[in-house]
Amino acid sequence: MDVLTSHWRRMLVTLVPVVFALLHATGWLPLGVVQQLDHLIYDARLRASMPGTLDSRIVVVDIDEQSLAEIGHWPWGRDTLARLTDTLFVQQKVALVGFDVLFADADTSSGLQTLQKLAQETSQSQPGFAAQLRALQPQLDFDGQFAQALTGREVVLGYYFTSDRDGRTRGVLPVPVMGQGAVPGLASQVTAWDGYGANIAQLAHAAPQAGFFNSVTDTDGVVRSTPLIAQFQGQYYESLALAMFRRLLGQPRVAPGLAPGAGAAHSLSSIQLHTGDNQRVSIPVDDRATSLVPFRGPGGPQGGSFAYVSAADVVAGRLPAKQLAGKIVLVGTSAPGLLDARTTPVGQIYPGVEVHANVLSGLLDGTRLVRPDYALGFEVLVLLLVGLLLALVLPLLPAAGAVLLSLGTLVGLVGLNFWLFASWGLVLPLASSLLMVLAAFVLNMSYGYLVESRAKRRLAGLFGTYVPPELVDEMVRRPGRYNMQARNQELTVMFSDMRGFTEMSEHMEPTQLQALLNRVFSRLTQTIRAHRGTIDKYMGDCVMAFWGAPVETTEHAHLAVTAALEMAAAIQTLNAATAVPTPSSSEPAVPAISMGIGLHTGVMCVGDMGSDIRRSYTVVGDAVNLGSRLEGLSAIYGVTIVASEATRAQAPAFVWQELDTVRVKGKDTAVTIFTPLGLAADTTAAQQNAVALWASFLQTYRAQDWTAAEQQLVTMQASGVNYFLC
Repeated sequence: MDVLTSHWRRMLVTLVPVVFALLHATGWLPLGVVQQLDHLIYDARLRASMPGTLDSRIVVVDIDEQSLAEIGHWPWGRDTLARLTDTLFVQQKVALVGFDVLFADADTSSGLQTLQKLAQETSQSQPGFAAQLRALQPQLDFDGQFAQALTGREVVLGYYFTSDRDGRTRGVLPVPVMGQGAVPGLASQVTAWDGYGANIAQLAHAAPQAGFFNSVTDTDGVVRSTPLIAQFQGQYYESLALAMFRRLLGQPRVAPGLAPGAGAAHSLSSIQLHTGDNQRVSIPVDDRATSLVPFRGPGGPQGGSFAYVSAADVVAGRLPAKQLAGKIVLVGTSAPGLLDARTTPVGQIYPGVEVHANVLSGLLDGTRLVRPDYALGFEVLVLLLVGLLLALVLPLLPAAGAVLLSLGTLVGLVGLNFWLFASWGLVLPLASSLLMVLAAFVLNMSYGYLVESRAKRRLAGLFGTYVPPELVDEMVRRPGRYNMQARNQELTVMFSDMRGFTEMSEHMEPTQLQALLNRVFSRLTQTIRAHRGTIDKYMGDCVMAFWGAPVETTEHAHLAVTAALEMAAAIQTLNAATAVPTPSSSEPAVPAISMGIGLHTGVMCVGDMGSDIRRSYTVVGDAVNLGSRLEGLSAIYGVTIVASEATRAQAPAFVWQELDTVRVKGKDTAVTIFTPLGLAADTTAAQQNAVALWASFLQTYRAQDWTAAEQQLVTMQASGVNYFLC
């Protein structure tokens, strides 16, 4: 509660970025810069974890610049594509071919349609022309040749969906993999389109299995994911990569994998492929049925992820027989002029065909990157835990500690996130947490500098001339606890006075006297501050100090007594150093200094007191007056330090010699006075026995047993007990 009371404002300031981060995570206040940073972090993780090795199972037959120069501009005649297909299956013995190209229009490059129209027009005048055309039709029907090459073979065609053409459709769609109502109660809709461009009917019937080759472009124009399932008019269709994967598995049945939601609602979490015998393959997806592309490395023929073969070499039969035996072939293009390049995390100009190759490779390996359905809960939990930690701890730390905590938190968050990504393929948000930590640190430090440091400077200005620097440093850590408002508090007050100062000043030059006072006061002040004392004022040759305020301590009496003993020792040291002038000095010897110190512990009023012109932090009250009176008794009793019974009672670690019971000026009741001889741990047994003997003498003396008292006094003088009175 003390910490909360002292730092609640700073804690609230630190919680501000936590609130904004939570609003972003929950979708109440989406921040584009945070989303963009998450994209950049994802890209960095992906590039750092890519295997960078060749997948020898998949080959790209590339319609490259060489092929366009050798065969001609695209689109090629279907007779050429038929030769390419026949070569792949007959000569090269490939396992599967997927076409990342579209055949939406009939091939008229042979002129067959023109000849058929001419034959109809001249059927009566030249009946033989129609017969000859029928004989040549198989050679001129390029679509038929291509369809024949596709029939009965392991082929998957490609097509695309669109939503930017007013719902227009073209070509023939394949049979959907899931019918309408296959995903009941789906809370989040699968990616949906309202138009498509598909293959002509002749080719679609020859190769009935097809997959769409759409990808998902993020707001920054980068392709990071592709849909595995898409929705069109309530039916669900598969992507090119998923269609090829299913073809390799023997066409397993497709079903949705649902994660429980609120109430009866569900969300899509995976695509289930039922392969028979109660076996199934689970492919994690997000609620849009999209899957992140597990890029293997840089793209293109020189990227090293997949082998590229020029389509012209295949058509011309220049490849050795069975060089591609058992391979999975994707027919696509890397030629810039055909505009099938994508911007991806691993390259700004990345062949679109290789995107599908990476997805298929990941499906074959079971390597899947997924944003789990609990990503939101994970993000909120991290934000709450880390945010509360920073809000509670940062305000308590100095600048260096705050930097270390913030850096440690950032490293921990990044390490955890990268470990989950590399080990489990979990793509979890990180940007909001990182920005929250940075913002919390900056706000916390800014508040500390602009607000708390101002309060600390004010506090240091108020108390710096009274309180030791180390106590000021302690006070500024919690400036709200300290002020100069007057209050009653139990403290220990000290008065110390130089004896014979008036006589001394009459025989010394002013500059010499000034130097002496400065030297003495500096030494005494150092001693008082070393023991956490507060200098009240200097009054001529007198120093007034007190312990226990403004920084409270229960050991104020002990500290005051310790300081008094060290002050007495310091005066003796100064006397020894200045009693005799050095041979090289023309200055006369400084007279020996004697000092009297009075100590009293009691309740006194402490605070900022004075006039509008001059004020000071001081103590007043009857207890303060008693301390002053005790200092005056030191010369009478021939000791340096005189302390009250209250001070002795709160400093039991010292050996005390009782001096007397006196009635000081201004007090109606008698006061028992003592002098400290040192710490009990530093006093010998003989000295302690002598103190006990002195106490016995006082008891006899006060009982007015003069004979016994005189005898004890003689014994004490003979044994040197009077040492304790010096």
